[in-house]
Amino acid sequence: MHTAIKVENLGKKYIITHNKENEYTFRGAMTQQVRRIFQPDKFRNEKTEEFWALKDLNFEIRQGDRVGIIGHNGAGKSTTLKILSRITEPTQGSISIKGRIASLLEVGTGFHPELTGRENIYLNGTILGMKRAEIDRKFDEIVSFSEVEKFLDTPVKRYSSGMFVRLAFAVAAHLEPEILIVDEVLAVGDMNFQNKCLGKMEDVSKNQGRTVLFVSHNMGTIRRLCNQGILLKGGQVQMSGNINQVSAEYLKPVENPHAGIDIFTTDTFGILGCEVFSSENSGPYETEAISFSREIFADQKIGFRFFVRFSERMRGKIGLGGTITDSAGNRLGTIFSDYYGTKFMVRPGEVTEIRVLNEGVHLTPGRYTFSPALYCNDEKARTLVEQVHFDILPSDVFGFGHSDFQGQGPVVWNARWEQVDVRTTARTI
Repeated sequence: MHTAIKVENLGKKYIITHNKENEYTFRGAMTQQVRRIFQPDKFRNEKTEEFWALKDLNFEIRQGDRVGIIGHNGAGKSTTLKILSRITEPTQGSISIKGRIASLLEVGTGFHPELTGRENIYLNGTILGMKRAEIDRKFDEIVSFSEVEKFLDTPVKRYSSGMFVRLAFAVAAHLEPEILIVDEVLAVGDMNFQNKCLGKMEDVSKNQGRTVLFVSHNMGTIRRLCNQGILLKGGQVQMSGNINQVSAEYLKPVENPHAGIDIFTTDTFGILGCEVFSSENSGPYETEAISFSREIFADQKIGFRFFVRFSERMRGKIGLGGTITDSAGNRLGTIFSDYYGTKFMVRPGEVTEIRVLNEGVHLTPGRYTFSPALYCNDEKARTLVEQVHFDILPSDVFGFGHSDFQGQGPVVWNARWEQVDVRTTARTI
């Protein structure tokens, strides 16, 4: 098979401006830009630095390969896809691409919000270089796959994000591109449609010989769809090859690059630290035996503690929490303080410790990852801890000598059983 994509010495540079008054929010950044225009003297001494999102990136993809591009946040995955899709220009290096590319990187890519779904099918097809006759031939198949027939003549600005993704993926996958690039945008759709899309991508690659590039943090999905993998770290290729070997390398525990930082002297705002702990008892924190260890027995309750510094501007709707994933990258659950209406006392500039304890189900033995996050008015704040890895060890959850949960799924229900007299509760079924 010939080479579909060849990337040599690819680099993408951005200029970052440092100013003590910069805010972490998009609104704050825009305010600073306006002030910079009308108060230039105030920003004359601000510092700038170069940031290379990609640096000396090299890889080669063969025609018909199904390639999973994986890596932690900030590794350069989305930047790579945007350059391959010609959305942004590289700072250095060269790219050789053989064939037409169809990209689905974010909701709305390549669509005009004022046009209807029908009109956008033709617009997007034309952008991909398709002739009208080719689009006509595939039109009914696209509409059927997208399941938006009822709203085909409605402007897409009125579509929900799920409807948008349905139509966008249907267009990208059915207009016969030689190369299909899909980012994590599929997570917007429901589970049935996600499986439908994965099946289509398998068909496009395995049966039609076209190339697929797929980005996801879900290793189960990556392993199912892809045969090759590229692991990015710091804007460079850390490893490439068989997807099982590459994903295993990605899932290895990594040391926190900010480990050992003095959280009381740093001037960073956001999550400064995060630890996992286990609790022996069911009472309040003050009476519990708490152990801060990354090895927790299955019968123990799991908790997380966060060290957070709020800025003066971080007020309003605050959500602190994160997500738990298993060793395959499957998301098991998400917890955030604002789900429960929890309010925090914000003391700007001070380091605050906040804890959360799981009062529900137990995890079965295995390795898990917690990814902490802090949001203020739906905008994400900075975190110095990207992930916390921990192991669940076998133990007797129920107190009856049963500790083998092999193959039983990721959670153990904290269930209550009761037998009911059917003669007093029976109803016509």
